[in-house]
Amino acid sequence: MLMIRAIVRPDKADAILAGLLEAGYPAVTKVSVYGRGKQRGLTAGGVTYDELPKELLLSVIKDNDKEFVINTIMERARTGSEGAFGDGKIFVSPVIESYTISSGVKEVSEEG
Repeated sequence: MLMIRAIVRPDKADAILAGLLEAGYPAVTKVSVYGRGKQRGLTAGGVTYDELPKELLLSVIKDNDKEFVINTIMERARTGSEGAFGDGKIFVSPVIESYTISSGVKEVSEEG
């Protein structure tokens, strides 16, 4: 299992969620966050905004689905055909095990 964490522009989050749902990946957690990347925020009209609003999307997927899910997120998160600063970042981490609280069912990663 893998955890995909995508930090994206707020205006792109709904399109990403719709794309994942259409592709059969309905389980996503969305959290509103603030932060900055390499561009160190944004300066507009002489005012610098150090932290910009973003959405953090979290999803746990099977290892074999990684490329498809990442491509789906990237296609829907990218601004224009070439992208732009601030479009976001995707992080992939291994998940050793997970538990469903209501049933107590434990799921162990293939590697774990």
